[in-house]
Amino acid sequence: MEFCYKISYSKLAKGFRGKLQSNVALQRDRCSAYLAAKLQDFNRQSFSVIDSEAKVMGLKEELEGKIPESKLAFLRTGFDIIGDVAVIEIPEELESKKLIIAKALAKVQPHIKTVCRKLGEREGTFRLRELEILVGKDTRTEHRECGCAYRLDLARVYFSPREATERQRIALQVRPKETVMVMFAGVGPYAIMIAKKQKPARVYAIEINPDAFKYMKENIRINKVSDKVEPVLGDVKKVARNFYGKCDRVVMPLPKEGYKFLPYAFRCLKTKGGIIHFYHYAHEDDLYSEAEGLVKKAAKKAGRSIKILARRKVLPYGPRVFKVCLDIKAGKSK
Repeated sequence: MEFCYKISYSKLAKGFRGKLQSNVALQRDRCSAYLAAKLQDFNRQSFSVIDSEAKVMGLKEELEGKIPESKLAFLRTGFDIIGDVAVIEIPEELESKKLIIAKALAKVQPHIKTVCRKLGEREGTFRLRELEILVGKDTRTEHRECGCAYRLDLARVYFSPREATERQRIALQVRPKETVMVMFAGVGPYAIMIAKKQKPARVYAIEINPDAFKYMKENIRINKVSDKVEPVLGDVKKVARNFYGKCDRVVMPLPKEGYKFLPYAFRCLKTKGGIIHFYHYAHEDDLYSEAEGLVKKAAKKAGRSIKILARRKVLPYGPRVFKVCLDIKAGKSK
């Protein structure tokens, strides 16, 4: 099963096709910004996150008579699908019914071969989460997204299908012949999306997890972007120095403590300046102040002027806490 925002783009096209046709000379940057802004309206939708009424009702109908109605009220209505693997949450109230729920889900979603249950939050340098297999035997899968294929093992690597929209948004902004660095590259979704959708000169993808790095190399091969994407195994703090002054754009898709890598991002930009996509997390009461403060502090130390091009609420990160992104234009180094 392949997930993509083709439906969203179709709807958008009807709404502003006339606007584009009436101004064929519309600059690329303005067009990309317009699309990105429109896509934000669809941010809470994800074709890899199944929470539509029809799907939920199908699961609930399958569980009728197997779980008391009073208990069904605790059923979580959203779950991730990565390839043919579903990842669900089982609340304490339904602990004794977890196998029944998993089997029902596999029945109403016939393409699913494995159903896993989350056992906690992501932890450690590799951002891994412990999973309990309820149906099936294998956490390895191949996920398809907007014309890209990603092979991975959910028990060994970090991957979020919920970031599909954000990956497209970033890829839309990359200009031909740019040199791009993707820090914390995982199995390669940002780097590969950029390489397939745009025409960069080079994309450097740095990843510290050996298992994720192995899958990233395989994904680069099967997506046929070996001529554009260079995988790099190692800690960003140690290997980024090899790319100082070489990049037009740096993507930093790590919200937790990603600010510690801002000095390296600024150093990787070319002397003339460039773009940084910085991710952070914050409470909904004040989404951007802390992130902006961290960026300004790092820019001052790096001797760079900055301009914030965009602020974006990306995804829920916790109760009333969101992953956010700042698109930053850095000026010439002093």
